[in-house]
Amino acid sequence: MKTVPFCHLHFHTEYSLLDSSCKVADAVKTAKELGQEYLAITDHGVLYGVIDFYKQAFKAGIKPIIGCEVYVARNGMDEKTSQSDNLHLILLAEDNAGYDNLMHLVSLGHLEGFYYKPRIDKKTLRQYSKGLIGLSACLKGEITEACAEGAVDKAVA
Repeated sequence: MKTVPFCHLHFHTEYSLLDSSCKVADAVKTAKELGQEYLAITDHGVLYGVIDFYKQAFKAGIKPIIGCEVYVARNGMDEKTSQSDNLHLILLAEDNAGYDNLMHLVSLGHLEGFYYKPRIDKKTLRQYSKGLIGLSACLKGEITEACAEGAVDKAVA
């Protein structure tokens, strides 16, 4: 019986402060022990752990997937009155262009969109979306939120 490869595409490490204590080395070691061929990193709003993660995964023979769970300011990056309106979105780099755009988006989130957390907006995401794959994220994601409100048509659009 052929097995289907499994990969965690929403995975936080020790670099997601107050959200995960999973050390990169331990995650890579466990993935290797479980026979996983791929592992992603999607820390909250930062790419601090990416180099360490990439080097350790590559050394262990695991294909590293670079990503980030970004905060999306529903009313734009310039709005600085509420942080409760932030949505979550997983972005994965599909290629080098995607990695460059991911770095650019995370940097803009810190330099221009920061309000309690580094945030981007959909306008900025559209501008730097080449080479990126978006996933629905967690319960604070836009799709999950729409489904919870019974607005499945909104989630599909």
